[in-house]
Amino acid sequence: MAVFNLTPSDPSTFILMGIPGLEAAHVWISIPFSTFYIIGLLENVMLLYVVSKEQTLQKPMYLLLCMLALTDLATSTAFVPKALCIFWFNLKGITVAGCLTQTFFLPTVSVMHSAVLVTMAFDHYVAICNPLRYATILTNTRIAQLGLLCLIKAVLFILPMPLLLNRLTFCSNHIIPHTFCAPIAVAKISCGDMTLHRTYSLVIVFLISVLDLSLIALSYGLIIRALLRISSKTAHRKALNTCTAHICVMLTYYIPGLFVNLTHRFGQGIAPHIHIILANLYLLIPPMLNPVIYGVKSKELCDKLGKYTYRK
Repeated sequence: MAVFNLTPSDPSTFILMGIPGLEAAHVWISIPFSTFYIIGLLENVMLLYVVSKEQTLQKPMYLLLCMLALTDLATSTAFVPKALCIFWFNLKGITVAGCLTQTFFLPTVSVMHSAVLVTMAFDHYVAICNPLRYATILTNTRIAQLGLLCLIKAVLFILPMPLLLNRLTFCSNHIIPHTFCAPIAVAKISCGDMTLHRTYSLVIVFLISVLDLSLIALSYGLIIRALLRISSKTAHRKALNTCTAHICVMLTYYIPGLFVNLTHRFGQGIAPHIHIILANLYLLIPPMLNPVIYGVKSKELCDKLGKYTYRK
C-alpha cells in the first residue's frame, strides 16, 4: 500500500465527491446552492456599497455590520464555486495546497464571525448602558482595532489545524466524501493516528463557543440589569429593537453551528449525505439571512438601501 505525507509540495490531489449517494441529483441540488449564493452575494455587496457611500452610516454599528458581511462573503465564496464545479462539470479534483487552504480559511472565517458577534454585543451594551459615553468609547478607529483583534484571534486559534493535518499520513484513499475540505472530513481519510487533531478540533469548537457565548451572555445580562432599573416602556422598546436583530443572527449562527459540529463528530447513526447537506446549508443560509434581518430591523439602513435599490 502506497503511503505519503500530506505536504504542501506534494503534487497529489484529493477527490471531492460532492454529496455521496445523491450524485444523480447533483444538478438539481445545485439550483438552491447557486440561488442562495447569488442572493447572499448581492445582498452583502449591496450593504457594503451603501455603507461606503453614505456618511451617516459610517459609524460603529454599521462598520461592525460590514465586518459581518465580509465574513459572510468569504464563507460562501470559499466553497460554493468549487461545489458548483463538482455539481455541474464533475470537476472533483483539488490540490493539496487548495485543500489545506480550505481547512484553514473556512474555520478562520467562522471564528472571526463569532468574534464579530461578540463585539456587536459589546456595542449594544455600551449603547444601552452607557449612551452618553458611547461616542468616546466606540470610535471608528477603535472598531477597526477590535476587528483586527478578531482576525488575529481567529488565525491563532485555527492555524494549528492545517499544521496538524500536514503531519498526518495518508494512504491510497484520496477520496473526501464532501463538497469542501472540512478539517474533520480530511482527517477521517487518514490512515494515521488523528487523536491529536480530533482533540484539538473539539477543544476549539467548545472553547470558542463557550468563551464567545459567555461574553455575549455577560453583555446581555448587564443590559437586562440596566433595563430593570428603568421603568420607561419606551426605553425598553428601544433596547429590544436594538438587540432583536443581533439575537436573531446569533440564533441562525450558533445553534446550527453547534448541531453540525456535534453530529459530524458523534452522529454515526445519521446518513453521510445528511451531514454534508447540513454543513453546506449552515455555510449558505446565514450569509443570505443576515442582511435581511438587519435591513428589516434598522429603519435607517432600510431607507438607505431603498434609496439605492429603487432610484431611477
